[in-house]
Amino acid sequence: MELFIGLCYDLKTDYLKAGFSADEVMEFDDEETIIGLEQALFELGHQVERIGNGRELALRLAKGDRWDLVFNIAEGLKGRSREAQVPAVCELFAQPYTFSDPLTCALTLDKALAKRVVRDRGLPTAAFEVVNSIAEVQAVSLPLPLFLKPVAEGSSKGVTGHSFVKECEELVTTYQLLREQLQQPVLVETFLPGRELTVGIIGNGSNSQVVGVMEVIFTAKAETSAYTTLNKDEYLERVSYRLLIDPEPLAAQARQLALDAYYTLDCRDAARVDLRCDANGVLQFLEINPLPGLHHIRSDLPIMARLAGMPYTQIIATIVESAWQRYESR
Repeated sequence: MELFIGLCYDLKTDYLKAGFSADEVMEFDDEETIIGLEQALFELGHQVERIGNGRELALRLAKGDRWDLVFNIAEGLKGRSREAQVPAVCELFAQPYTFSDPLTCALTLDKALAKRVVRDRGLPTAAFEVVNSIAEVQAVSLPLPLFLKPVAEGSSKGVTGHSFVKECEELVTTYQLLREQLQQPVLVETFLPGRELTVGIIGNGSNSQVVGVMEVIFTAKAETSAYTTLNKDEYLERVSYRLLIDPEPLAAQARQLALDAYYTLDCRDAARVDLRCDANGVLQFLEINPLPGLHHIRSDLPIMARLAGMPYTQIIATIVESAWQRYESR
């Protein structure tokens, strides 16, 4: 199978040159990620063309350009539906593309909406409230300690050591900081003090497979309350990773919960599911990323694949094959 594949992405340097701040482009990819993905696709025998961001894609499609498949890792710039923009444009022009559809991409970026759907399915997730004013923060009924984060961000944006709130006085100040910085509602959750896991899944339907159940272990230098932005940026010093395998019971529980969330939220081709244990050691759903990071060295999905003995090219091959089979079966 040799395909003509267009790469759709948001490149950090493009936006920085246009005057955006480093915080605004935190979720975007660097040139190294694009090169790594491009090289993997070349090695798999595909013809690859760089498209660029969602605007460039829309212009190209409107001109009549087409690809066998668009490999989409574009995050979008503004709005809580920004990850749905490229999938929506592809569907508008009947252009095949990788990963989840606009509905799933929009739903999962809003952490509260995703948790409501998961909770309605009967899957465990920490109790939460969404607040959008000081009055709402002061009326929060959840018991301390709590954890605060922006409701619609990825890459741990807005998740810092200050997100862990142990005193009532900290609630308002932490909320104000997040609201001022990111201009969106804030998710307030019951704090989960247990082990942190992330689970990678590739494939669709009965062909879906768990790449690995990876525990994120915090070192003495880490912010231990969560897998924060700082922990991710300085992962070599602040965290270590290990795969959980049978017969450890938590491994099987994590696989099942992650797959249940993947199916419930109708993810496609690949995703990464973040989980954490509560005070009783029971796994809880945190969030799901239907556009998982694909930097060949430092992104979580490639890390767990590497630990499991799966080459980066095999991950990319499976994603492409899963997407292509969806279109071929129509």
